[in-house]
Amino acid sequence: MAGGGGAEARTSLTAFVLGGSVAAVPLLLSAPPPALLSGPGIQGRVALALHVAGINAALLLGWGRAPGGMYQIAIRACFLGFAFGCGLLLSFGQSSWKHFGWYMCSLSVFHYSEYLVTAINNPRSLSLDSFLLNHSFEYNVAALSSWVEFTVEKFIFPEMKQITWLSSAGLLMVVFGDCLRKAAMLTAGSNFNHIVQNEKSDSHTLVTKGVYGWFRHPSYVGWFYWSIGTQILLCNPVCMMGYTLVSWRFFRERIEEEEMTLIHFFGEEYLAYKRRVPTGLPFIKGVKVEL
Repeated sequence: MAGGGGAEARTSLTAFVLGGSVAAVPLLLSAPPPALLSGPGIQGRVALALHVAGINAALLLGWGRAPGGMYQIAIRACFLGFAFGCGLLLSFGQSSWKHFGWYMCSLSVFHYSEYLVTAINNPRSLSLDSFLLNHSFEYNVAALSSWVEFTVEKFIFPEMKQITWLSSAGLLMVVFGDCLRKAAMLTAGSNFNHIVQNEKSDSHTLVTKGVYGWFRHPSYVGWFYWSIGTQILLCNPVCMMGYTLVSWRFFRERIEEEEMTLIHFFGEEYLAYKRRVPTGLPFIKGVKVEL
């Protein structure tokens, strides 16, 4: 990627805001926020279609011929911004999909901020994959499963999806988890990478300050509670249990794999840190070291 991360960060932020501007369309129509999505009428449909067409035209004019893959960055950031804007429309209305709007905002901010923080913090590792939109097949299946569960249960047990105090608790978990993960990324600086490193670079140092003084793996702790929080937010009992079990198993295996590499990189320095600071995840101790 060109621009050392600065150009990519500016492009993505501009495109994200551009996509999010869909939330302003009801103001132009003097319509209540959810009306644009739930039943916009002919005027609303025309306004929405014109807005989307205008955004696409702006993307093409602004970055269609830009070098360094800027158009691909802008497309992804704009899509996430559009999802965030639609989430705002649902969140501030009286629609029964209000809590799903909270979820849409949380999900889009999580993925966009993964890219933005990487662009600012560690531009050398920046790529389109930093959006984590194509994280894995399993991740996509998990997300789709949560949408299906929410929709099915909403129509069969609509009152289940209106437990505001439970959704609010889930939203707090989501905010806490995402903030913890981003704090870990910012604290680690260039040491943070979305891909587990098997070779130590010259700039690779052991980070033990800040949130790394609380937990050995704060980015995983944040993601763990963020993922569970999304399902509590949606009042999805099946996916909440599934996310908890699958995420716990995934991070247990990932932490053991990563700690073997860190012991190889830093030796006794990491072992002392390991004895002093917990992983932060329940019932996960990390790799066992035979003395």
